[in-house]
Amino acid sequence: MTSPLEAKSLSLVREGNAVLDGVSFTVARGEIFALLGGNGAGKSSTLLTFLGFLKPSGGEVLVNGQSVTGDVAAARGAIAYLPEAASLYGHMTAYENLDYFLDLAGKPAGRADLDAALDRVALPAEARTRRLRSYSKGMRQKTAIALALLRETPILLLDEPTSGLDPVAIDEFHDLVKALAGGGQTVLMVTHDVYGACQVADRVGLLRGGKLVGSFSAANGERIDTETVHAAFAERQAA
Repeated sequence: MTSPLEAKSLSLVREGNAVLDGVSFTVARGEIFALLGGNGAGKSSTLLTFLGFLKPSGGEVLVNGQSVTGDVAAARGAIAYLPEAASLYGHMTAYENLDYFLDLAGKPAGRADLDAALDRVALPAEARTRRLRSYSKGMRQKTAIALALLRETPILLLDEPTSGLDPVAIDEFHDLVKALAGGGQTVLMVTHDVYGACQVADRVGLLRGGKLVGSFSAANGERIDTETVHAAFAERQAA
């Protein structure tokens, strides 16, 4: 069966530096795979290769079995991407931002659908008609998450998705991601948060210096052991 996401011996060299070095992994339909690593490990660069913004120097990345470099438009059409700092417009309301970006994506939605998505991310109703310049970082992130949900794509890429969220909102977001995966959506997230990765992911890959140096899986319905992953992460960071 074709995997929604696959990296095959992925290498990436930028300005003479090896950002990624022979990274290989697959993400199955309905699976949550977390790439865990520190700053400069190559996490965000991995996501950008799947979106076609960075071209591999070696190997390849595939979306639904098709090479991204062969058909960038098809890859992007299957993916909703949530960056760490979403580029939303401060002079527009939450509704206006969602309407604008969904129109650009060719996925217009009615007010009821917008409210349903904003309800799922727990953005207060009174805030939805306020301009985003008055929002906290967490509220802007919730709006961006709602936009990703409204795209209704089979694949979701998340770059430090809980940045700016408070602990309660983080738990709510993790529950939401697990519900999406339970409905068949494929999720690839990158993070430096060991606890968050272990809480939500089915598998965690440890990325260091552009190489995949460790892999951890949940067993028998249990969460991945945080202490084991933290010890490996700390050991690799100190190496």
